[in-house]
Amino acid sequence: MSDAAPGEGYVLGGSADSDAAGGAESVRVAAIDCGTNSIRLLIADYADGELTEVDRQMRVVRLGQGVDASGAFAADALVRTFAACAEYAEIVRAAGVDRLRFVATSAARDVSNRDEFFAGVSERLGVMPDIISGAEEAALSFQGATSGLAALEVPGPYLVADIGGGSTELVLGDADGVIASESLDMGSVRMTERHLHSDPATVEEMAAATKDVDALLDSTVVPLSKARCLIGVAGTVTTVAAVALKLTEYDPGVIHHAKIPADLLLDTTSWLMGSTRMARAEVPAIHPGRVDVIGAGALILQRLHDRLDYDGVLVSEHDILDGVALALARVETV
Repeated sequence: MSDAAPGEGYVLGGSADSDAAGGAESVRVAAIDCGTNSIRLLIADYADGELTEVDRQMRVVRLGQGVDASGAFAADALVRTFAACAEYAEIVRAAGVDRLRFVATSAARDVSNRDEFFAGVSERLGVMPDIISGAEEAALSFQGATSGLAALEVPGPYLVADIGGGSTELVLGDADGVIASESLDMGSVRMTERHLHSDPATVEEMAAATKDVDALLDSTVVPLSKARCLIGVAGTVTTVAAVALKLTEYDPGVIHHAKIPADLLLDTTSWLMGSTRMARAEVPAIHPGRVDVIGAGALILQRLHDRLDYDGVLVSEHDILDGVALALARVETV
């Protein structure tokens, strides 16, 4: 793999050329999204304007462990993240990927030891992490989440909600693109570390977390009332959906474009917030790395939903990863 500057497409030795953007030739791309709680990989082939998924992977590394308090990545969190990067590097090589982009958001923006993070990722993957702007993150998330909605005849404007470990991205848009967006400092890991210390969480802890979430939603510049559809993306939302649907194992085919009605969302959130970690660990659809923080993530989704004139949440397996892959595949000169 060869080094390249952040923000560019990356050629890794494949045979695709610039004709891929016009649909004349297939190009294989890889997108890696490193968040506060997990690091995810999408490998896809792009031809004739469409992405075809080849592989999709997720590892919970908890990179943002303690960042809210310390302002730095913990040493053991970096070890976990670098191990996942090394594993992804092997997968990318074996797949014969032509272009790779590694994006990082939220936790990687302001930490004091981000140079160590950059160097560790570059050493293993051969590319520098790209700390994308809030505006680019919003556009990529919206593009990924709303692709395929035309066939469902879902009316807009759409509010795309990406509830991560350290932050929640809200993007309002329609068929013409993004109308407004904002990244709020609330996520499943951040809210758990701030408020939910008992097992199970106490009424007082839940009330404090709810007050914190509500205050942040009150402050958003995104006009939530204009949304006609709430689309939830990424691991927190898809996990809540899997629990709500009582899946015995995680099934992306069932999750993608499933609609979770308001009453079922409320029941699921209430159980996730009020249950013990042991009880949540016994649910097959909850990844072990999300067991301790999924209650806070569900709370964020619930409080957001309750502000909208829309019954339930439409769940999408496609998110910023898909947006990054599409953008990378469409680069005409690499």
